Amino acid sequence: MRAQATEFLRALRRHRESGASGASGAAAPGGGTGAGASAPGRAAPPADDVDAVRALRRAARRISGTLHTFQPLLDASWAEEMRPELAWLSGTLALEHAYASRLERLLQALHRLSGSAAFPAPRPVGRAAATVPAGVPAPARPASPDRGSLTVGAAKAGALLDRQLTLARTRAHSTALQALGSSRFHAVADKVALLASEVPLRATGRPDRGPAPAASASGPGTAPFDLRPLAAAAEERLTDAVTALPLVAAGSPYNAQALVHGLSPDPAPHPQDAPWHQVRLLLRLHRYALEALAGADTGDTGDSGDTEAAVDVRLLAAGEALDRHRDASEAAAAAAQAARTPRIAPATAYALGVLHADQRHEVEAARYAFQHSWRKEPIRLP
Repeated sequence: MRAQATEFLRALRRHRESGASGASGAAAPGGGTGAGASAPGRAAPPADDVDAVRALRRAARRISGTLHTFQPLLDASWAEEMRPELAWLSGTLALEHAYASRLERLLQALHRLSGSAAFPAPRPVGRAAATVPAGVPAPARPASPDRGSLTVGAAKAGALLDRQLTLARTRAHSTALQALGSSRFHAVADKVALLASEVPLRATGRPDRGPAPAASASGPGTAPFDLRPLAAAAEERLTDAVTALPLVAAGSPYNAQALVHGLSPDPAPHPQDAPWHQVRLLLRLHRYALEALAGADTGDTGDSGDTEAAVDVRLLAAGEALDRHRDASEAAAAAAQAARTPRIAPATAYALGVLHADQRHEVEAARYAFQHSWRKEPIRLP
């Protein structure tokens, strides 16, 4: 946790330095700058600022995950107050990039399905946003043979998605600007700065769990705590959640039931996706717990290379599959929401329906990849 707090402070310093250079767009209240790419019509932020915001989000997410797993060892009031603030920060900073990536995914899928070159090119995301000069048109897409009625509606479908998701991205950008300049963010940064020097442990001593102490939860001069029982509990929660998944259906190349809800007029999230999203979160917590154990065994020096070397390759592959699952399910939901826009042309609605079905097939492919990776024997990096 102290190492991640240090990474958070480094990213915050880089973010402030890039904001002070004046190379990014409009400054936020309190001297903050934008997160990710800037809104349309503004200069793109420098790559250092984009990377700094991404590092802020990653460090906040890791600290929050560690707090969730090892909360019984920490001061209860501090942990309960800190976790929701870190979740708010990481979630707020992730929105803009999520909308931009979703738009790029959907436009690329439309191009692949229809071969049309008429719909808008995706706006650059992350580092690419800082390297593309303003006003330079995107390279033309190669023409493809006409694919009938799908090609007719692809251009309007792409324009509709671009309009809706760009608006959502702009609002997320403004929200991130306000968050990074708010007193709430500065309060979180102050608490993380204290965390970098000392982890607030429980004052009542070691909880009655597990065998004798084996790993230290804080720095020198503090009583060691055994992290292994809580890490094992995180792994057990993950195993139980995976056991509850319909892996039999995921082992088939096609799951017809996955399309029934998405093609209905019900705008609620897909009922089959929630358990998979939960497994993705639990898998991330399990990985963070393993990294915390590895960091404690190496003296918590803050060297991320030692902790990454202990990561299970199977967990990495399973996590990548669940990330693709999340991206495809959210993209399918965005296509379905666009198809519910009033008074759109039938060809546009048809193209969006095909796009939705394509993304749901991507969801099933990701589930198949997950169950294929999960059932392999654990392999650790050398």
